[in-house]
Amino acid sequence: MLQKIKSLSSKRSVWLLLIITITAFLATALYFQHVMNIQPCIKCVYIRAAFSAMLFAALIGFITAKITILRSLALIGVIAAAVFGLNQANELLEIERVIAAGGFSTCAFFAEYPSWLPLEQWLPAVFEPTASCGDDSWSLLDRSMAFWTSIILYSYIIVLTLFLLCQVVKVNSNPYKG
Repeated sequence: MLQKIKSLSSKRSVWLLLIITITAFLATALYFQHVMNIQPCIKCVYIRAAFSAMLFAALIGFITAKITILRSLALIGVIAAAVFGLNQANELLEIERVIAAGGFSTCAFFAEYPSWLPLEQWLPAVFEPTASCGDDSWSLLDRSMAFWTSIILYSYIIVLTLFLLCQVVKVNSNPYKG
């Protein structure tokens, strides 16, 4: 079983599927913003940055799928970015919870990207916050976008951590053995 998972992680088609799903989630976020006019808060754009970092690491994994050390580093990169995105989504969920309980909570209005990576200047239509946190005007099954983003990121983390752990398993090339 672990050998099969490891061999799956060395297939470009699996990495391509990861790239497609991450791209689809980023495209969905842009659809919500530019078509449905649901403006992003700072946590939302940080989550977008996390998905973009996941996409970058997945592209590296796609290119280097056959090289174990580079594939492992790509998996670590995707997982690390997903954990960052999950932290942002969970903070946003907490803000929504406080507001729903009748309290007051908000977040910063200006993004604080590293000086060497000014995403809000390079792609303001994607990475510049234009709303305050806590607006949950969209829901699916009575759950907010932050909730579903958390579920998606938890799923990525669980599956990709399993893939990463399987990188230490030796793949048996003997078709007659286990």
